Amino acid sequence: MGRKIRVLIIDDSALVRDILEKGLSADPDIEVVGKAPDVYIARDKIVFKKPDVLTLDVEMPKMDGVEFLKKLMPQYPIAVVMVSSMTSSTSKITLDALEAGAIDFVLKPSNKVGSGLNEMMKELIEKIKIASKVDVSKWKKQEYSQIINKTKTSNVLEGSTDKVIAIGASTGGTVALTKIINEFPQDIPGTVIVQHMPPVFTKMFADKLNETAKVEVKEAQNGDRIITGRVLIAPGGLHMEVIRSGGYYIVQCKEGEKVNGHCPSVDVLFDSVAKNVGVNSIGVILTGMGRDGAFGMLNMRNNGARTIAQDEQSSVVFGMPLEAYKCGGAEKLVNLSDINQSIIRLIKEIK
Repeated sequence: MGRKIRVLIIDDSALVRDILEKGLSADPDIEVVGKAPDVYIARDKIVFKKPDVLTLDVEMPKMDGVEFLKKLMPQYPIAVVMVSSMTSSTSKITLDALEAGAIDFVLKPSNKVGSGLNEMMKELIEKIKIASKVDVSKWKKQEYSQIINKTKTSNVLEGSTDKVIAIGASTGGTVALTKIINEFPQDIPGTVIVQHMPPVFTKMFADKLNETAKVEVKEAQNGDRIITGRVLIAPGGLHMEVIRSGGYYIVQCKEGEKVNGHCPSVDVLFDSVAKNVGVNSIGVILTGMGRDGAFGMLNMRNNGARTIAQDEQSSVVFGMPLEAYKCGGAEKLVNLSDINQSIIRLIKEIK
């Protein structure tokens, strides 16, 4: 067996620290090398214990998780998985943490016993293993320091009303989507997005993007029209599909079983776009673990859509884009910095 993943747990609750240690230590690939009740004690343990991954509570005494990340990542880049409770205040902090360098997050269960805890631990172990393989050195080089910028694409798009852009993303997707959407021109075709994220977080993410983008960004509601200059983000816990209604496209948001382990699922969205939009659509798959969206994108391409996927160099996790490219769904791999220009070029090529 190879080297174990060294994990440091940071949480102000002694009970939570013990629960996490017990759960993580049960996995043969993980070694808990330390626990810390606050970021100041954690800082010293990071230097001496040299963990591969941190689990970091969102709300901490003395300094919250986001402020800690902003100080830590430029000096000592390390993979971080946030552990968050489900409240509006912690949702915002968690999204800020992803922007500041955290790889992903898990939600604490409402009670710390039973199936909820087991599911949380299973998810945390999986995300720790993913995080341990992510190259976080870019944060030291500060390549991402300007990633959330207000630069807008200047291309004017005419006659794009009937076109639809469909995007799927998972781990690392919030940062990638923020860059892409902030660069969208006001006349971008209607855009529908699945970002793997729980309820509450999707609305918070959409509202945050709406403050910085030139386009309208909102969490989708059943029956919302897809129109030029509007971005609809699938609500956490619901699948989103695109259907034709008279002379325009609308979204349907509905409950359903998880597909590829996710609800909302990128495949569900892409399959509906393939069926109901076809040659007038563009598909984009961004960073993420697994294969959700790969065959949906192939379905889109087989129905005449144009498709691209994020390349390995700019992806936090090169899972979903690679699977889409390997199965023939994505025409080509594109660096995050070039995705907007690629989208606009493809829009102009659609007759």
